[in-house]
Amino acid sequence: MLKGKVAVITGGTRGIGNAIAKKYAENGANLAIIATKDNEKAQAAIEELKKNGTDVKLYLCDIKNADQVTSVSEEILADFGGVDIVVNNAGITRDNLLPGLSIADIDDVIDINLKGTMYVTRSFIRNFIKRKGGNIINISSVVGLMGNKGQANYAASKAGIVGFTKTVAKEYGRKNIRCNAIAPGYIATEMTAQLSEAQTEELKKQLPLARLGKPEDIAELALFLASDRSSYITGEVIKVDGGMYV
Repeated sequence: MLKGKVAVITGGTRGIGNAIAKKYAENGANLAIIATKDNEKAQAAIEELKKNGTDVKLYLCDIKNADQVTSVSEEILADFGGVDIVVNNAGITRDNLLPGLSIADIDDVIDINLKGTMYVTRSFIRNFIKRKGGNIINISSVVGLMGNKGQANYAASKAGIVGFTKTVAKEYGRKNIRCNAIAPGYIATEMTAQLSEAQTEELKKQLPLARLGKPEDIAELALFLASDRSSYITGEVIKVDGGMYV
């Protein structure tokens, strides 16, 4: 479905980002993976992705740093000759009730989740215009749609991604550039692994499907949105949440 296309994926060495990277590589995409660290886990993830026979390269970048994003985007475009798909997946949480959130807790989450998404997208827009088409997929969250106690900073950052997605879709649709967002619910990743067994069971009770999602559930939708099968879809925010927010 993506044979010969080039995809940039932020946070692509673990969790949802890595599941999307695997699905893209299996479907023929060449990958530029952006991560903050080059460690054993990251290298293992890259080597695993390469087994599909496509070109996979790791780039280190702190996406909340606009200058670094500009630099790494130029490097990616030089290495691959162009980019077809950008997946803004990288994100963090710093949870607490509002009075307990430090300034750093607020700034870090907004800077990485929201501003990082904006910086990365902005850095590839001219490439898309030059190529007369492109595809942007932003990972938001169901929390950005419904709010959640103890996550004011996270919810705000993810709600911002929703507004940003719709704006980019309106600004660049006539240039054949599509922009959509995925809003995951509770997905079994390193982030949710921090919850206790009792907390996890309580969460399941709140879900119509009575289970946490898998990273692959998000990856399947990300593949569809990246492919020509979704060519008339833009500006959408699609929930993958087991019915959490109906």
